[in-house]
Amino acid sequence: MQEIINKPFVWIALSILTYEIGILIQKRVKNPIANPLLIAMLLMIGILVATGTPVETYNTGGSFISMCLSPATVVLAVPIFRQMEVLKRNLLPILAGALVGSLVSMGSVFALCRLFGLEDKLTASLLPKSITTAIAQDVSSVLGGIPSVTVICVCLTGILGAIALPSFLKLVRISDPVATGIAIGTASHAVGTSRAIQLGETEGAMSGLAIGIAGIITAVLASVIPFFG
Repeated sequence: MQEIINKPFVWIALSILTYEIGILIQKRVKNPIANPLLIAMLLMIGILVATGTPVETYNTGGSFISMCLSPATVVLAVPIFRQMEVLKRNLLPILAGALVGSLVSMGSVFALCRLFGLEDKLTASLLPKSITTAIAQDVSSVLGGIPSVTVICVCLTGILGAIALPSFLKLVRISDPVATGIAIGTASHAVGTSRAIQLGETEGAMSGLAIGIAGIITAVLASVIPFFG
């Protein structure tokens, strides 16, 4: 049994299987709370605890999935290309929205961490929570944070955004597809974008675009603003 557990393919297969189970549950329940990624995470945590498997063993296969994050994010360029005319017409509002969203995200995290007296290392780990994992890990490392904590925060932020943002935007009467996409992508990166794609092609394209813009803005801000010291 131990020999089987130590094989990377086992954890790759289980990760895919748990996500497929999450998709099936979401289709059956038809509720945004039943997010496939959240369900997959909970199922995988249960498997690791039940089998007494350390995270290092899971990462023998899980790291392969993480490696695929960057190429998967790049694929979002396809719907952006299809919405190029929309992008050209709304370039300034898109850039402004992503900039303000990134500033609010980082500023609110920094203020709350200071309010609750969190140490600089944890603050640095939380600051890039709203950008895609591939960029967030590097930003966290540069700031002196803990990349593994950052990854957890990025996942939770994405899941919460995918669940809550569409309903929240309706509540505050924001119906413009460009604004909706930029808000979701800036706040909850790729996981939120997967939900934005379900709302419409324009929402998905703008959300995918916001991932890249917000990632660049956050990386630049993290390198030039003295958050610590």
